[in-house]
Amino acid sequence: MRTGVIGGTLGYQLLHHLGRRVARGVDPCDGSAYRHRSKVEALFGRRIWTALAGRVVIDFGCGEGAEAVEIARRGARRVIGIDVRPHALARARAAAEQAGVSDRCVFAAHTDERADVLLSIDGFEHYGAPERILEMMGRLVHPHGRVVIAFGPPWLHPLGGHLFSVFPWAHLVFTERALLRWRADFKSDGARRFGEVEGGLNQMTVRRFARLLERSAFEVVRLETVPIRRLRWLSNAVTREFVTSIVRCTLVPRESAGAERRETLAMSQ
Repeated sequence: MRTGVIGGTLGYQLLHHLGRRVARGVDPCDGSAYRHRSKVEALFGRRIWTALAGRVVIDFGCGEGAEAVEIARRGARRVIGIDVRPHALARARAAAEQAGVSDRCVFAAHTDERADVLLSIDGFEHYGAPERILEMMGRLVHPHGRVVIAFGPPWLHPLGGHLFSVFPWAHLVFTERALLRWRADFKSDGARRFGEVEGGLNQMTVRRFARLLERSAFEVVRLETVPIRRLRWLSNAVTREFVTSIVRCTLVPRESAGAERRETLAMSQ
């Protein structure tokens, strides 16, 4: 997706002036909205604990393990946290040990074990190849299991640029080149594209995500777009891309869903 109209030296200088708080480490998407409360419960509601109790759960993109540890403490039979970052896995293992759940909460870069429920939180706006991630998820969940996903903010949200959101929709106002040039003043990883920054940004929109699901091996049980609370009154089919805060969905393997429908139809005849 091509975005941004202000670039060059002007764009860089404006960002240098406007982005001082971000350069000092103030991240507009730092997760503070979930401080002092359960992120899992805030995203999926209290019924999620019943859905996970006694089951094998994969936390796909587990980060430092806070959610995986909580899921284990809330009654899951076994929790497998998956992440590609060694430092995050090390911290997750330490968190599980401290919480006393390391016997049923493990962390690794990959697994061959299949889960009853695969949980993905705040991942689909970052993955460089989200189509392949969905394929991988299909191999990691039981045929009669389910995948539960929540992510946000999507790209066209006011803060959809994450670090680059020095003000609402700044990532849509400035060119990618200007934004990355400004970022290089305080980040030294050499990133030159949105997808190369730490964690990556794939410019995921609500529409693009829905299309990915249509082409996947999953059937959508439910797909919800949760609006920004203060802009809920503005949310409709036209404005959805710009006022959606969280995209949330439940998926089941398409093959097993079709088999269940055929079985139900046969029994009714």
